[in-house]
Order: sequence, then structure tokens, then C-alpha cells
Amino acid sequence: MKEQLRQCANLIVLLFKIIVYILIFWTFYRLFAIRNWQLLSISRTAAVTILSYFISGYLFIKIYGSYDIGKRKSKPIVISLSLAAFMTNLIAYVMLMVMNTNSNNNKSFTLEQPWLLLVIFAIQIIIILIAVYGGNWVYFKIYDPEKCLIITSSQQSLNEISRSVKKYKLQFKICRNIDYRNESLREIIPKYDTIFVYDVPVMERTQIVEFCYQNMKNVYINPEMADVVELNAHHVMLDDVSLFELSSMGLTAEQKFIKRIFDIILSVVALVLTFPIVIIAAIAIKIEDGGNIVFKQNRATRGGKIFSVYKLRTMKENSENYLSVVDDERITKVGKVLRRFRIDEIPQFLNVIKGDMSVVGPRPEMLANIFNYTNALPEFEYRLRVKAGITGYAQIAGKYNTLPKDKLVLDLMYIEEYSLWLDIKLIFQTLIVIFKKDSTEAFDREMDEKMEHYGETFI
Repeated sequence: MKEQLRQCANLIVLLFKIIVYILIFWTFYRLFAIRNWQLLSISRTAAVTILSYFISGYLFIKIYGSYDIGKRKSKPIVISLSLAAFMTNLIAYVMLMVMNTNSNNNKSFTLEQPWLLLVIFAIQIIIILIAVYGGNWVYFKIYDPEKCLIITSSQQSLNEISRSVKKYKLQFKICRNIDYRNESLREIIPKYDTIFVYDVPVMERTQIVEFCYQNMKNVYINPEMADVVELNAHHVMLDDVSLFELSSMGLTAEQKFIKRIFDIILSVVALVLTFPIVIIAAIAIKIEDGGNIVFKQNRATRGGKIFSVYKLRTMKENSENYLSVVDDERITKVGKVLRRFRIDEIPQFLNVIKGDMSVVGPRPEMLANIFNYTNALPEFEYRLRVKAGITGYAQIAGKYNTLPKDKLVLDLMYIEEYSLWLDIKLIFQTLIVIFKKDSTEAFDREMDEKMEHYGETFI
């Protein structure tokens, strides 16, 4: 029975997905139809509302992620679907109100039953919770964790990848680890379902990946510089020869212009909307210790240009300048709240308007960190090909204490894959950071010492 379920697992997941999406939509549509009778008949209002719901729902699922049970943990899926549902509800609701205004020949736009949105969203969250936790429970009852082999080059590398893989104990079971130089490697690989190849030289890694492909094994590799550059490759034919064209010219003049206009508009809107929050935060900072509200620090942006970044102060004044660590005594009580919800970053929209930063881009590092990281990773300077940003891949997918090499890969992926749609997508995805408690996870004391001597320790 279990084997039969495995064979049709993709179909079962697809049916689950369709049912969940229909229930989320029907909750919104049917409850609003109680007071909006035209939704239950063939009408322009019904057509526009349904169309706007499905189009916006598709876009936000593309942005936040779908009902992909078995691939992700339950909590991230719940957060993704909840944010997608909330945004979709909001857009469809506005469109419904617009249609009602036109249908009733009202001269003024009014928001009817806004409280119903909260009721609908609460019901949708319950549906999502049951569907996600129940779906993952069923999925992992059918599927056993994949038997994994880790191939790496050192104990330190093994510790790094093992720590991450073990967080997904329902998906993966680490059965063995081995050094990539082991002569028995080709005999061992076929015995496992999934192979993790981590921190292995590119030439040897390529041979291992080809062997895994030959033996139909799932492979996970950590990307190197060449892999990131290939993300933006275009297939071309020269006569009858297939080639990949790797363009590394950075953003075009048109892209820079559009990005700049987008940044200015978004920053002005953001500053206006967050003004009350900033005022409350400023008062709280002043009440706690009477010190300065705004903190300034020199950072580097495109081309290595030095500028002063603005932040709401979260540390005690005149504190020693180094990366924050667990239970950092320098951080104030108000500062902990501001950091948790990223409120301290809001003044950086002023940096964007001034032209020093962009809304989306690599985070501007402290000058000392840039020097240390570049000594260990010469590729680190490639981050300076674009303006520093308030948010980006590294801030959404990573954490405060993510290692520099991993942050570098994420930042270079953004540079190579840049598009206006990607910027919009990452801006919406930044909301996920608020729900990730570990997004501001600081370095422990031991790791902090390593980071201070990064140039020596991680080469």
C-alpha cells in the first residue's frame, strides 16, 4: 500500500494543492457574496473579482512560494501561503469595491465591510495550517527520509553542512560522510539516495557530479564563482557549435535608469508610510537613555565609494564597533525590538533618495569587514558592481550570522539575475524576514573571534 502511494505521490500532492487553493479562494468569494449579490450571478463585477483574485494569487504564490509539502518545513510554507493569501485578498477586495462604486454610480470610493477581510483571513489561516501540517504529516508517513552521503574536504566543512542538513531530519538522514580523496568513493556513492558535495575543488566536484548523474543520484552542491556567473548565461550557436555566452557587464544604462526611478518613488512612499513608526521609535530611544536617535557609520557602495549610512540607534552610545554577538550587552532594550522588526533600517530610505544606496542590493558592509573578507575571498569586491541595498537575497534567505562566502554567493546571484521583477519580488519577500526569528541571529562568541580574523581563519 505504501509503495502504491509513493508511485502516485505527485498526483496526490497536486490534488491537495488544488483543494487548498480552491478553499482559500472560496472563503473570500463566498463570504463577500453575502452582501454583494452580483458575485453569485454572471456579471462584470464577478468576472473582474475572480480574474483579479486568480492573477494576483498566481503572482504572489510566485513571489512567496507555493504549497510545496515535502520540500520545505511546515512553518515557512504556512508563512508563504498566508502572506500570498493576505495580499491577494487585499487586491481582490479593492477591485470589488471599485466595481461596486462603478455599478452603483457612486461618485466617491468607499470601503465596505473591511472587518470581513480579517474574518476571511483568519479562516484562511486555519485552512492553511490544517492543509500544511496535515499534508506534511501524510507525505512523510509515505516517504522515508532520503539516505544521504556527505562528500567534503575537512572537518570544518563537514560540521557546516551537517548542521544545516540535520535541520531537515524528515527529508534527509545522514548515513555517512567521506573525504572526496577517498579511493573507494565510486563504490560508495551508488549505495545512497542523495549526495551532498560540499567545499570540494571544482575539478574533482565536476567528476563526482558526472558520476552521480550517471548513477541517477540526487546531488546538492555549494556554488562557486563560476556557477554564479553561469546563471546569466545565454545559449548561442556559432555555425553548428553550441556555446554559452557569459555577460559580465553589470546593469545596462536602461536598467540603472529604471532602477533609480523605482528606488526614488518607493523610498518616498516608504518614508511617508513609516513616519509614525519612526516617531514612536525615536521617542522610545530618547526616553531610554537620552542619547542620539540616529546612528551614522561609514560604509562602501558601488565602485567602493564611501558614504554615511543612517540607522536608528540600537546600541549604547560610544560602544566599541564590532559584529553583534549573542546576548550583546551593547544593544539597548529598545534596540532589540527595533532590530527584531528591522525598524532601525528605515532611515536608509534617505540614503536611497540621496543616491548612495538602492532599495534592493548587497548590504553595505563595515569598511573593516570588507578589507578582511576581500583578503580571504578576492571575489568579495564584485559586490561593489552595484549600489548597496536595504534588502536583498542575503537578507531574505540568510541570517545576520551567515558566513561571508554564503552571503557573497547570494549577492552575486542577485547581480547576475537582476531584473525589475526580481526587485519587486525581493521587496515583497522582505516581509518574510519579520516572521523569521533567526533572521537577526547574532554570532556566538567563538564565531565572532573567527570573523574578526576572517582573513587568517577561512582561507
